[in-house]
Amino acid sequence: MSAKNVFGIVGWKNSGKTTLVEALVAEFVRQGLRVSTIKHAHHEFDIDVPGKDSHRHRMAGAKQVIVASHARWALMRELRGEPEPTLDELLAHLSPCDLVLVEGFKGGSHPKIEIVRQARFERRLADRDPMVVAIATNDPRLAAPHPSIPLDDVKRIAAFICDFCGIRLVRTATIASIPAHAIEAEKVG
Repeated sequence: MSAKNVFGIVGWKNSGKTTLVEALVAEFVRQGLRVSTIKHAHHEFDIDVPGKDSHRHRMAGAKQVIVASHARWALMRELRGEPEPTLDELLAHLSPCDLVLVEGFKGGSHPKIEIVRQARFERRLADRDPMVVAIATNDPRLAAPHPSIPLDDVKRIAAFICDFCGIRLVRTATIASIPAHAIEAEKVG
């Protein structure tokens, strides 16, 4: 996975990271890109359902459990005291794609957009992390002196990310005239 295809969305709790990532994924897919996501959780979480077979396998001590069906598959790995994986280690598990959007991983060395909705007691991440390359906000005064992108303009944020990563989007008007199997994101550089 090329590091230039990894772009993060960061911000403090309840700033709207998930909402923006969801909207960006939909926009990039609409434009013909293959997108993957990685989300960091600061708390223990479980995607499994207690009582289901896969959950029972994990509770019995299985280190990894794969659940598969005709629609999807998922790999769950119990860390059982091992260190949390780094972003690079997680990226190695993804299949090839055009862009990986990362939600969280504030300390990562990948480029990021920070969401700022209001002035906060906490300092902006952009003030101490040079990899925060822009601030998404509906009040540009909250971004100064950093570059500002309107938070509610998903298309503009998507275009900024593509420009930054060197990804040329397929024009939406053209998509209707091209067979779906022929649409590929064209890389620049």
